Amino acid sequence: MTVQNYASHARYVKGFHFLLASLLVIGTITSIINLYLQVKANDSVIGSILITTLFICGILLFWYTRRFAVTVQDRAIRAEESIRYYILTHKAIDSKLTMGQIVALRFANDDEFLVLADRAVRENLTADEIKKSIKNWKADHHRA
Repeated sequence: MTVQNYASHARYVKGFHFLLASLLVIGTITSIINLYLQVKANDSVIGSILITTLFICGILLFWYTRRFAVTVQDRAIRAEESIRYYILTHKAIDSKLTMGQIVALRFANDDEFLVLADRAVRENLTADEIKKSIKNWKADHHRA
Protein backbone atom coordinates (compact mmCIF):
# COMPACT_ATOMS: atom_id res chain seq x y z
CA MET A 1 0.00 0.00 0.00
CA THR A 2 1.18 3.51 -0.73
CA VAL A 3 1.95 5.95 2.05
CA GLN A 4 -1.09 8.06 2.76
CA ASN A 5 -1.09 11.68 3.91
CA TYR A 6 -3.20 14.81 3.55
CA ALA A 7 -2.12 15.37 -0.05
CA SER A 8 -2.71 11.76 -1.15
CA HIS A 9 -5.66 10.52 0.92
CA ALA A 10 -8.42 11.13 -1.65
CA ARG A 11 -9.37 7.96 -3.50
CA TYR A 12 -10.53 7.90 -7.10
CA VAL A 13 -11.50 4.89 -9.16
CA LYS A 14 -10.55 5.87 -12.71
CA GLY A 15 -13.23 3.79 -14.42
CA PHE A 16 -15.97 5.24 -12.21
CA HIS A 17 -14.93 8.79 -11.38
CA PHE A 18 -13.39 9.70 -14.72
CA LEU A 19 -14.47 7.34 -17.51
CA LEU A 20 -18.09 6.70 -16.51
CA ALA A 21 -18.65 10.30 -15.37
CA SER A 22 -17.24 11.63 -18.65
CA LEU A 23 -19.30 9.25 -20.76
CA LEU A 24 -22.48 10.21 -18.90
CA VAL A 25 -21.84 13.94 -19.27
CA ILE A 26 -20.91 13.67 -22.96
CA GLY A 27 -23.88 11.37 -23.66
CA THR A 28 -26.30 13.66 -21.83
CA ILE A 29 -25.09 16.79 -23.64
CA THR A 30 -25.16 15.00 -27.00
CA SER A 31 -28.66 13.63 -26.39
CA ILE A 32 -29.95 17.09 -25.40
CA ILE A 33 -28.43 18.60 -28.57
CA ASN A 34 -29.98 15.78 -30.62
CA LEU A 35 -33.37 16.38 -28.96
CA TYR A 36 -33.12 20.10 -29.71
CA LEU A 37 -32.27 19.41 -33.36
CA GLN A 38 -35.17 16.94 -33.66
CA VAL A 39 -37.62 19.50 -32.23
CA LYS A 40 -36.24 22.24 -34.49
CA ALA A 41 -36.62 19.99 -37.56
CA ASN A 42 -40.17 18.98 -36.53
CA ASP A 43 -39.10 15.33 -36.54
CA SER A 44 -40.37 12.63 -34.21
CA VAL A 45 -38.81 13.26 -30.81
CA ILE A 46 -39.88 10.13 -28.93
CA GLY A 47 -36.53 8.36 -29.46
CA SER A 48 -34.58 11.48 -28.51
CA ILE A 49 -36.67 12.01 -25.38
CA LEU A 50 -36.12 8.38 -24.39
CA ILE A 51 -32.34 8.59 -24.89
CA THR A 52 -32.10 11.90 -23.00
CA THR A 53 -34.21 10.45 -20.17
CA LEU A 54 -31.97 7.38 -19.98
CA PHE A 55 -28.82 9.53 -19.76
CA ILE A 56 -30.38 11.68 -17.04
CA CYS A 57 -31.29 8.48 -15.18
CA GLY A 58 -27.69 7.34 -15.61
CA ILE A 59 -26.40 10.57 -14.05
CA LEU A 60 -28.83 10.18 -11.14
CA LEU A 61 -27.74 6.56 -10.64
CA PHE A 62 -24.09 7.61 -10.77
CA TRP A 63 -24.68 10.32 -8.14
CA TYR A 64 -26.85 8.30 -5.76
CA THR A 65 -24.80 5.10 -5.82
CA ARG A 66 -21.80 7.16 -4.70
CA ARG A 67 -23.82 9.15 -2.15
CA PHE A 68 -25.34 6.03 -0.59
CA ALA A 69 -21.94 4.30 -0.31
CA VAL A 70 -20.34 7.36 1.31
CA THR A 71 -23.24 7.77 3.74
CA VAL A 72 -22.98 4.16 4.90
CA GLN A 73 -19.19 4.46 5.15
CA ASP A 74 -19.53 7.65 7.23
CA ARG A 75 -21.90 5.91 9.64
CA ALA A 76 -19.45 3.03 10.04
CA ILE A 77 -16.61 5.50 10.66
CA ARG A 78 -18.70 7.34 13.25
CA ALA A 79 -19.28 4.05 15.09
CA GLU A 80 -15.60 3.07 14.87
CA GLU A 81 -14.37 6.45 16.09
CA SER A 82 -16.95 6.54 18.89
CA ILE A 83 -15.69 3.16 20.12
CA ARG A 84 -12.09 4.34 19.75
CA TYR A 85 -12.86 7.47 21.79
CA TYR A 86 -14.58 5.39 24.46
CA ILE A 87 -11.65 2.95 24.68
CA LEU A 88 -9.21 5.85 25.13
CA THR A 89 -11.30 7.91 27.60
CA HIS A 90 -14.06 5.67 28.99
CA LYS A 91 -16.47 8.45 27.96
CA ALA A 92 -18.84 8.91 25.05
CA ILE A 93 -17.56 11.01 22.17
CA ASP A 94 -18.63 14.66 22.32
CA SER A 95 -22.04 15.06 20.67
CA LYS A 96 -20.96 18.46 19.34
CA LEU A 97 -18.59 16.80 16.87
CA THR A 98 -20.12 16.79 13.40
CA MET A 99 -20.04 13.81 11.07
CA GLY A 100 -17.45 15.58 8.91
CA GLN A 101 -15.21 16.22 11.91
CA ILE A 102 -15.46 12.60 13.07
CA VAL A 103 -14.70 11.32 9.58
CA ALA A 104 -11.61 13.56 9.45
CA LEU A 105 -10.46 12.45 12.90
CA ARG A 106 -10.13 8.85 11.71
CA PHE A 107 -6.77 9.81 10.15
CA ALA A 108 -5.30 10.89 13.51
CA ASN A 109 -3.29 8.35 15.46
CA ASP A 110 -4.23 7.73 19.09
CA ASP A 111 -1.69 10.27 20.38
CA GLU A 112 -3.32 13.10 18.42
CA PHE A 113 -6.91 11.87 18.33
CA LEU A 114 -8.12 13.13 21.71
CA VAL A 115 -6.37 16.50 21.45
CA LEU A 116 -7.74 17.07 17.95
CA ALA A 117 -11.25 15.96 18.95
CA ASP A 118 -11.22 18.47 21.80
CA ARG A 119 -9.81 21.20 19.55
CA ALA A 120 -12.38 20.44 16.86
CA VAL A 121 -15.19 21.10 19.34
CA ARG A 122 -13.60 24.18 20.96
CA GLU A 123 -12.49 25.86 17.73
CA ASN A 124 -15.20 24.43 15.47
CA LEU A 125 -12.55 23.12 13.06
CA THR A 126 -13.60 22.04 9.60
CA ALA A 127 -12.78 18.54 8.39
CA ASP A 128 -10.06 20.00 6.19
CA GLU A 129 -8.52 21.92 9.11
CA ILE A 130 -8.50 18.73 11.19
CA LYS A 131 -6.77 16.78 8.43
CA LYS A 132 -4.16 19.53 7.97
CA SER A 133 -3.47 19.49 11.73
CA ILE A 134 -2.59 15.79 11.80
CA LYS A 135 1.14 15.23 12.15
CA ASN A 136 1.24 11.40 12.19
CA TRP A 137 -1.23 10.27 9.56
CA LYS A 138 -3.10 7.00 10.15
CA ALA A 139 -3.91 5.63 6.71
CA ASP A 140 -7.39 4.47 5.73
CA HIS A 141 -7.06 2.17 2.72
CA HIS A 142 -10.60 0.78 3.05
CA ARG A 143 -12.64 3.87 2.17
CA ALA A 144 -15.48 3.10 -0.23
